[in-house]
Amino acid sequence: MIGGGSDLPTLFRDHVLASGVVSPGDTVVVALSGGRDSVTLAHLLRFAPGLPPLRLVTAHVDHRMRPDSGADADRRYAFLETVRSEAGAVAVVTAHHADDQAETVLFRAVRGSGMAGLRGIRERRRPRVWRPLLRFSREDLRVYAHGARLSWREDPSNREPWPRNVIRKEILPRLEEAVAPGASGALVRLARLARDNEEGWDSLLPGLLEAAGLREERGGWSVERSAMEGFHPAVRARLLRVMARRLEVTPSEVGTRLAVEFTSSGASGRWVPLGGDVRLVRDLDRLRVERIAGHPPDVTVTIPAPGEGSGRAVLGGRAFQVTWSRAGDAAAVEGGFGAAGLRFPLTVRGPRPGDRMVLEYGTKKVKKLLLEARVSARERGRTPLLVDADGAVLWVVGVRRSGRAEPGGEDWICVRITDAESD
Repeated sequence: MIGGGSDLPTLFRDHVLASGVVSPGDTVVVALSGGRDSVTLAHLLRFAPGLPPLRLVTAHVDHRMRPDSGADADRRYAFLETVRSEAGAVAVVTAHHADDQAETVLFRAVRGSGMAGLRGIRERRRPRVWRPLLRFSREDLRVYAHGARLSWREDPSNREPWPRNVIRKEILPRLEEAVAPGASGALVRLARLARDNEEGWDSLLPGLLEAAGLREERGGWSVERSAMEGFHPAVRARLLRVMARRLEVTPSEVGTRLAVEFTSSGASGRWVPLGGDVRLVRDLDRLRVERIAGHPPDVTVTIPAPGEGSGRAVLGGRAFQVTWSRAGDAAAVEGGFGAAGLRFPLTVRGPRPGDRMVLEYGTKKVKKLLLEARVSARERGRTPLLVDADGAVLWVVGVRRSGRAEPGGEDWICVRITDAESD
């Protein structure tokens, strides 16, 4: 972290000028939540001495960090990109700072993130997001805001016992006090080292794939099996994940390990799943990452509001009949929900990367719930999920439902999802 305090305007100006992101007269969109950090960012962009004149467009965004806020974040960035495009702005700027970085790295580390996750928050995010305060601490911003006599609003959600708030208010201060003074700065350095490591890998992977005889084929990509066996397993893992990502799938840790083992032990004609409808196949002396042919595109079902209705979902080639009504005893069935606690429309769809369910003790990945329930790899992509308008998973059918919107009173909805062939 760069020390700022009273020198923040000068350091911020130097960083902005060196970045090459903006030029005199450019328009930028400032994501303004109304909190101290975003207000300080807007003030610096307007009044830091020596900055080129910029046209600022503010877009109000609620940055609450609920346990299930991943889908909210995606919608926020989509909104900001729409504002940027309409305003003809060169960038959307957000007020993420070094302490946010430290909290993110610690949060990901304790959840078992890989090296890529430890990169933390990137200063630039596609398509046009820029975070020019990542080099500065929360204390730098606090000193500046008070010195400039700025006004802001405190977000009451910061007092909620959500994971990020616990890290911010309890864990990191305790680490700084009793374990490792300067822990926040060390976590920021870890993010930088992880980022350098990943960028180094990214620079090598194209050459490694070429050395492995990468060849584009119908439905996927293939490499020479003998070349792959000559690489360290960690290198094989990287190459397989790159090939899978080209087909819009990111294998899990377990899936990657099984795929690496398969490169050495798999017999010709055999295959292992990589996630979704993508698999790794051995075909004589080549290994092919391909999309499984024959599955029709998924068809989801939308439940617009409480009431009655029906629809047909198709997930991974498997058809389901979906019905909803107020009939029967909602408390007696797994698919009964209190309508007052739901955000409509609801959607019946298959699992997606990053899906999480809120449970009584926190959140858990849907993928992990399916693994714990011993759902086979073939069936995991064909397991129906019921999600609300925010993307929060309410029910993994046949596996688990969240504790949200428990049925009660007279205002409820009963959702029934069955194999279409069994009806």
